[in-house]
Amino acid sequence: MKTFLIQASALVLCVAAASALAAPGTVLRNDKLYSQPSASSKVAASVPKGASVNILSKQRGWLRVTSGKWTGWIRLLSVRAGAGGLGGAGLGDVVGAATTRSDPSRVVAVAGLRGLNDEDLKQAKFNGEELARLNTWQATPAQARSFAAESGLTTANVAALPVPQSAKPSSPWETN
Repeated sequence: MKTFLIQASALVLCVAAASALAAPGTVLRNDKLYSQPSASSKVAASVPKGASVNILSKQRGWLRVTSGKWTGWIRLLSVRAGAGGLGGAGLGDVVGAATTRSDPSRVVAVAGLRGLNDEDLKQAKFNGEELARLNTWQATPAQARSFAAESGLTTANVAALPVPQSAKPSSPWETN
């Protein structure tokens, strides 16, 4: 009897620990839960925009989540981490760079922060002041050597790339 109680207690603790490790999240758009982290795998369920999920794990551009009685994989960019719902902006909104091949016929690449769309990128303009501000973070060669020495890094000599040559015409007609 004692052995059974110990085993049952261990099982209860494992289940409690597993649920404590799950992080809350909110679905940002209507999407599907897949049986595997691939858009070509079987669809397990659909989740509506605004649904609460528990994030269990992450694999490349996919999150393993539970939503109600369903468990499956959803695209990373379809979920905001945290319990804040759809409003507000916080640390959960920062996704970072992610590139994933989710479907052999479609390549999806996202860079930067969530919130930038095609129109924002088309409207982008050069800003010299921001570039100058960015250059203030530049390390000098002496600072770089000091950092490398403190970190135990060593020098590695790498051969220089060949100097690019202009393309030679493949036929005499191209030179006219």
